[in-house]
Amino acid sequence: MNILVVDDHPLARLGLSSSLAHVTNIENIYEASNVSGAIKLLSHNDIDMTLIDLNLGKEYGLEIVKEAQRLKISSKFVVLTSSGKMSDFTKARELGVEGYLLKDALVEDIIYAIRVVARGKPFYDSELVNCNFKKKENDISQLTARERDVLVEIGRGLSNIEIASKLLISEFTVKKHVSNILGKLNLSHRTEAALYINNIDTT
Repeated sequence: MNILVVDDHPLARLGLSSSLAHVTNIENIYEASNVSGAIKLLSHNDIDMTLIDLNLGKEYGLEIVKEAQRLKISSKFVVLTSSGKMSDFTKARELGVEGYLLKDALVEDIIYAIRVVARGKPFYDSELVNCNFKKKENDISQLTARERDVLVEIGRGLSNIEIASKLLISEFTVKKHVSNILGKLNLSHRTEAALYINNIDTT
C-alpha cells in the first residue's frame, strides 16, 4: 500500500511518516505540504491512501479531495487534523472522505484507522460521531473570563505552552485553568473541550 502524508508542518510529516514506515503492508510513503504538491503526487503515483491535514497554511485540505475527484484520481482519503469543528467534519463526510481523526489520536489509533479504511470501511473519530454536548448558556457562563480565553485557544488546537505564550501566563497556570474548565463543563479531556467550544454559540 502506498500512502501520501499531507501536512504543512515538516516535523508533523516526518513524525507520522516515521511511525508508518514500520507498518506491515505499507510500501511507499510520499509527502506533500500543500494542495498543488499533493495533487501532483496523486496524479503521477499509484497512491492508495492520502492522509490530509485540513489547515495547510492558507489552503484548505479538503480542496485536495475535491480536485482529486474532479480529476478522477483513485485514492482513499483520511483527514488527520487538530480542528474539532463539526462543520469541517460534515464537509469531509459530504465529500465522501473515508476517515476522520483528530491529531491527538494515538499512533496506534491512526494505524488502526488506516487498516480499517484500507479494508473498505469508514473510520470516524468517536468523539465527533458522538458529539452531543450541552448548549445551554449557563454552562459556558460558569467559566471565568480567563478560563474562557484558555478554552478558545484549546479550540484552536494550541498546546499548553503555546497558550501560555499567547496569553502571557505560565504553563502551570494554563494547566490549572484547563483542569477547572474540564471540571466545570463536566468534560473528560481537552479534545472534548475543543469540540465543545467549536460547536456552541458563545455570543
